Amino acid sequence: MKKKIVVLGGSFGGLTAALEVKRLMGAKVDVTVISADKDFVFLPSLPWLILGSRRQADITLGVADILEPRGIAFIHETVQAVKPDELKVCTEKQEYPYDYLVISTGPHLSCEEIPGLSPDKGYTHCTFTMDYALKSREAWKKLLENPGPIVLGSTQLASCFGPYYELAFEMDYELRKRKMRHKVPITYLSSEPYLGHMGVGGLGMSRRFLEDEFARLDIKTITSQAIDEVAPDEIRLAGGGKVPFKLAMLAPPFKGVAGVASLGNPRGFIPADNYYRHPEHSNIYPIGVAMALAPPEPTPVPTGVPKTGFMTVRMAKAAAANIAADLENHALVSEKELSVVCLMDMGRTAALMVADPVLPPRQRSYIKKAVWAKWAKVLFEKYFLWKLRHGYSRLP
Repeated sequence: MKKKIVVLGGSFGGLTAALEVKRLMGAKVDVTVISADKDFVFLPSLPWLILGSRRQADITLGVADILEPRGIAFIHETVQAVKPDELKVCTEKQEYPYDYLVISTGPHLSCEEIPGLSPDKGYTHCTFTMDYALKSREAWKKLLENPGPIVLGSTQLASCFGPYYELAFEMDYELRKRKMRHKVPITYLSSEPYLGHMGVGGLGMSRRFLEDEFARLDIKTITSQAIDEVAPDEIRLAGGGKVPFKLAMLAPPFKGVAGVASLGNPRGFIPADNYYRHPEHSNIYPIGVAMALAPPEPTPVPTGVPKTGFMTVRMAKAAAANIAADLENHALVSEKELSVVCLMDMGRTAALMVADPVLPPRQRSYIKKAVWAKWAKVLFEKYFLWKLRHGYSRLP
């Protein structure tokens, strides 16, 4: 009898895991992906969409178009609960049985934790979904018509910092091209204890690098800062102080998604062993943002550890390989020692950032600015979308 593999999530981790399990096991398994999103969005390109150099269609693929030609079922529904003792996933419509479950549901963007912090019901914008990025795009166009202060950065308990550094550089570059940078003060406001910390204790010389670059571009910085609330034209800081804005884009606090949060820690992130298995349910594999990963050090204002697309794809391949190994009674392979490679757009140039492993102490860690890194980022976008469109999950 075929084993049922159910994958929750239709982004980097979910699609990679589903494609890899099907590639490795073929007709021996039935693979189903359940996701509330019908489209895959290449999230690293959302800052480009906000600034206008990408369209929605440029960075979007239909999930069903990727999966169904490869014999993988796609269910466009929202997960309400996981019942590990019954081996079932519940959506708003029905229940789906599983033998193995991969959870790659991404984050809940917990804007409600800070009054006024929301693209929907508040006064700030965000990059992490297509809908939010499109709203940010409109807000950026309004700012160009009516210039004023910009505030970019992250709130307490945010777990993704890179896109907001990119936006700071990209907006500065675009404003200078339009000869209006002098009309738009830019402030980078962050929960990080220092610039370049990024939730992982920095990457090589990232602190000095970013401090120097921001000073050169006259981007003001406020670090190690929590936010109490956001008003229509100012951010009110914990402990006093206010930062005015015409446009504010802030990474909100991250939590686990409600439907799977019961398997996790108090913030809903799910623990995993060295093989990406849940400690109590060895047939459940949490990967990507859904997986709990302890920060390398306590920080005065709490920050989370980012799980990049690069890291998530690595996790997904390891989880898929271990499901296949378990089905065929082979030894499992540990892949918990994660590294990270990032390309941070800086307007005219970009920076290659490497940390191996992602959490210190490290074997190697560095950051290098170069024009070729900008072209590498553009080419990687094209490569990854081509790879996913054709289901080539085995490729790096």
